[in-house]
Amino acid sequence: MEYTELEVWKESRVLVNILYEITGKFPKEEMYSLTSQMRRSAISIPSNIAEGCGRRTSADTIQFLHIARGSLYELETQIYLALDQDYLNKEGFESLQEQMVNCKKLLNGFINYYKNNTR
Repeated sequence: MEYTELEVWKESRVLVNILYEITGKFPKEEMYSLTSQMRRSAISIPSNIAEGCGRRTSADTIQFLHIARGSLYELETQIYLALDQDYLNKEGFESLQEQMVNCKKLLNGFINYYKNNTR
């Protein structure tokens, strides 16, 4: 199966798109700080899933899936920070949080599936 067919990759792209829409409304002075950091974290999720799927060994693939999961947790912290600064309203926060929970479940499931089926 190609990585582009994976639900976890597709849903992480949805997360990136939601994030870009929301951060486009952040204050302009945040463009090179929190906005940029949040976008890099979000982009890292599907990118590392794709890179992991392109690796030769199961261990390498799992390592990149863990990096993707780390980026997801990093982004979660950043959306809390954006909420603290009143850059995110409740609706935007909940939209991101809901999609992140979905991505976490899919990514954890994929990691477990990969670990159990590549031994």
